[in-house]
Amino acid sequence: MFWAAGLMAGLSFSVGASAQSLTPGIGLGGFSPEQNLGIPSSLLLTIHSDRLFSESAYGQRIAREMEGQSAVLMAENRRIEAELRAEELDLTERRSTTDPDAFRALAKAFDEKVQETRRTQEAKFLEITTSREEARREFRETSIPILEQIMTETGAAAILEQSSVLLSAEAIDVTDLAIARVDAILGEGDDAEATGTNPP
Repeated sequence: MFWAAGLMAGLSFSVGASAQSLTPGIGLGGFSPEQNLGIPSSLLLTIHSDRLFSESAYGQRIAREMEGQSAVLMAENRRIEAELRAEELDLTERRSTTDPDAFRALAKAFDEKVQETRRTQEAKFLEITTSREEARREFRETSIPILEQIMTETGAAAILEQSSVLLSAEAIDVTDLAIARVDAILGEGDDAEATGTNPP
């Protein structure tokens, strides 16, 4: 019997990144067209939103936090699985000297423990995944005012997701500009950074 074997099988810990909501009062840093020569002038602009998130200081901080949480959970899973394997081995060794009915009761209790442990650890993984998705959504909302400012400066009517555009000129891609603006205005997005970007 191998109740503990593969306890954590199928759990994949890949955490991409996440973010905090925009702190009220953070301005757009006083950027103006006169201060930003060379930005594109087009009715339509494009952006790689994945890059905007993953390459910004804000997104990278969230990614580090998510990876740290995942690493802790993975270590916990390994420790728990080792403990369950040891408990299973002990139960197996006792089988020959234990009354069959009593052994079945012990085996059932152990199996229930394994299943409950699995549910608990899967719930923790789901919590990390949900947190990542929520942070990504908050980052998107936080960056919208910055993108709107870029639209105003360029006279653009829309910013399109690059992946949805069949063909476009590189000159209308504002991903690098948006990353620079997000970094300058939001920094890493934590409270200390936000306070620093909006002095009294």
